[in-house]
Amino acid sequence: MKLTTLTMVTVDGVMQGLGGPDEDRRGGFERGGWVTPYADNEAMAFLNQVYQRADAFLFGRRTYEIFAGSWGTWDDPGDSPIWTALNTKPKYVASTTLTEPRWANTTVLSGDVAAAIGELKAKPGGELQVHGSGALIRWLLDNQLVDEITLLTVPVVVGQGTRLFPDTGPDIALDVVDSQVTPKGVAIQVYRPTGRPQYATATAT
Repeated sequence: MKLTTLTMVTVDGVMQGLGGPDEDRRGGFERGGWVTPYADNEAMAFLNQVYQRADAFLFGRRTYEIFAGSWGTWDDPGDSPIWTALNTKPKYVASTTLTEPRWANTTVLSGDVAAAIGELKAKPGGELQVHGSGALIRWLLDNQLVDEITLLTVPVVVGQGTRLFPDTGPDIALDVVDSQVTPKGVAIQVYRPTGRPQYATATAT
């Protein structure tokens, strides 16, 4: 399986509290629910296609608990590829504190997480998908475990909140695999990491 990440971010890189005003108020964040006005049919169709490709999901604890408390408790609507994928595919959580996951078909990875993820990636299949889970994504990038990065950039600047990429971290060159823009302006870009970037060098004068 290839490990793929999907993150919705604002133009200023914030990923916190996208779904609703009370989803994640850490740090006094008061601008949650910023994705809702831009969730047009094309963006939802793209998300449905992504979830349908999943063979398994990998979460950080916080995102897992948000998903378990929503998707994991809702009745089957009968027409949601996202609900079907999340409630039928294996779920893995990278956590040293979660001991009794409440969502069926969940396995906690609490030992050598890098080795455990390596074993998952070695299994036959299509995609091991990471949704949200910013701290986990940053750790995965630090450990060069990500095969593909999908960003849905929403045309809004919220001016506060946790950002996907840290102020300091690894530098990564990216190839663009796919790029499109929805009618409400959500820029969907799929990238493949290709190692370290090349930089301009100073020339002697």
